[in-house]
Amino acid sequence: MKLYSAPNTCSLSPHIVLRELDLPFELVMVDNRTKRTSNGGDFRAINPKGYVAALQLDNGEVLTEGPAIVQYLADLRPEAALAPVSGSWQRVRLQEMLNYIGTEIHAGASPLFNAAIPDEVKAIFRERLFRRFGEIESTLATQDHLLGPLFGVADAYLYTVLLWMELFAIDIGRWPAIAAYMARIAASCGAGGTPGGAGGGDPDLGRDDRMLFHARQDHLTKHAGWRNPLIVSPVIA
Repeated sequence: MKLYSAPNTCSLSPHIVLRELDLPFELVMVDNRTKRTSNGGDFRAINPKGYVAALQLDNGEVLTEGPAIVQYLADLRPEAALAPVSGSWQRVRLQEMLNYIGTEIHAGASPLFNAAIPDEVKAIFRERLFRRFGEIESTLATQDHLLGPLFGVADAYLYTVLLWMELFAIDIGRWPAIAAYMARIAASCGAGGTPGGAGGGDPDLGRDDRMLFHARQDHLTKHAGWRNPLIVSPVIA
């Protein structure tokens, strides 16, 4: 498989899931402005929509849209329990959460990347986003992860989007349960991380430590020498 990705975009979410599942894949970075790929290709030939993430399967099929990609990946290794069983009520709840993150958190944050939007307009988006954070805060005040005690694909998505808040000078510490959630994921607490788990690398790191470390390092190092990847349009995220 090939994952087409760019830094500071939602493509980190399927990247994390691939690492968590220890699935073999090739990471291909995309310049969001030129649509040139790190292997010299035209990304629009892979995904005519022109934005990441895109997952190219070994048979040539291409899957786009992060929520669809992470569910497909989770179903390749159901024993990892990153997503409930397809067809179950809990799977419907997962899809509900993925849609909520996509439409209310991700789409709500994307305009803040756009330098052409005046600050007074961005303030409106920020306040709306903060209301959504309040709803997430209520959920995480009663459980470690979005759907219960275990890390799953919805957490990979939310974690990815919440990482952007630092770029907007938004202090996640205003929401203590969210701040603790981000710290748990980053420290591999609460997701079953063990030194011998998936992901390879330093045996002294827990599973999620390695998963997050490798995914984020890949996003940084694979893009060396490329342009600043910050998004200029909500659809690119």
